[in-house]
Amino acid sequence: MKIETIVKLLDAKVLCGEDKLDEDVFSACGSDMMSDVLAYVKDQAVLLTGLVNPQVIRTAEMMDMKCIVFVRSKVPSDDMVELADDMGLVILTTAQRLYEACGKLYVNGLRGNGSKK
Repeated sequence: MKIETIVKLLDAKVLCGEDKLDEDVFSACGSDMMSDVLAYVKDQAVLLTGLVNPQVIRTAEMMDMKCIVFVRSKVPSDDMVELADDMGLVILTTAQRLYEACGKLYVNGLRGNGSKK
């Protein structure tokens, strides 16, 4: 799925990485626990979270993710956005709740790691 499709599906606002919206992502995960992300996420992925702190950016970069979606209208600080931009990440924010956002992406074809369908 293209990141630009995620923007449309989630009615998201792009905070940085506008030049990367045509890139593909192949899996997604939703979590506020970065330890779970470190333990279970593989491949290029989108991270959906309501947790707003610099560890989210660092975790996504360490796991080779391309995009972070902050849910529930959460907005990272300017320092976090700058850090993400320096690391080449796309940062989005949406008013949708984590459960709803994950569900929309799932029914439109973006699966989690290990999904067969």
